[in-house]
Amino acid sequence: MSGLRRTGVLAAAFVAVALASGCGIRTTSVPVDAGPAPSRVPCSVSGDEVATQTSGMPVQVFLLCGSQLEPVDRRSPLPEEKADGDRVRTASTLLTQLLSEPSDTERQAGFSTAVKGPLAVTGGHKGDPAGTLRLSRQPEDLTPTALAQIVCTLARSSAGAGGDTVALGGPGGYPPHRYRCTAELRERPESAAPTAAAPDPTAS
Repeated sequence: MSGLRRTGVLAAAFVAVALASGCGIRTTSVPVDAGPAPSRVPCSVSGDEVATQTSGMPVQVFLLCGSQLEPVDRRSPLPEEKADGDRVRTASTLLTQLLSEPSDTERQAGFSTAVKGPLAVTGGHKGDPAGTLRLSRQPEDLTPTALAQIVCTLARSSAGAGGDTVALGGPGGYPPHRYRCTAELRERPESAAPTAAAPDPTAS
């Protein structure tokens, strides 16, 4: 009987070892090299592409890369002298850039745009605060990411209202809102663009 008991104990131990091996459990005192971490898209475009474009004015737009907004330098085909001092023309130029598909170099760097046409921008309506821009669609009807791209691109340009803000409205009679490009919005463009009141630079 003692021999049978010993045999049973050995058999149970063998089964336990087999089960542990089947579950992938392996003890080792040697560190395991799992290889390099997965590479991330660079989210950066070399200045060589912009430098090869000799005509137009340098502009900066915010594109989507991964889950964030990142600035990208481009050149607009609009001559610089025609854009200086014209808020609406500058806004229209930047919006055209956002509507354009990223170049091959930008796509390889991980960039994309959520801004889709048809979409245009004009000046404010009578009674709007100074510096207001009106889109051909209600800002709230755009996807949050597309609106975030537009807000940050315009707010960081001469088309903005100052203080990293831009006053935007739609084609109807609804009053415009002052949107602010914040670090949080750039990090989470899928969230609602903040409209927290910022000081009006035109107020006396």
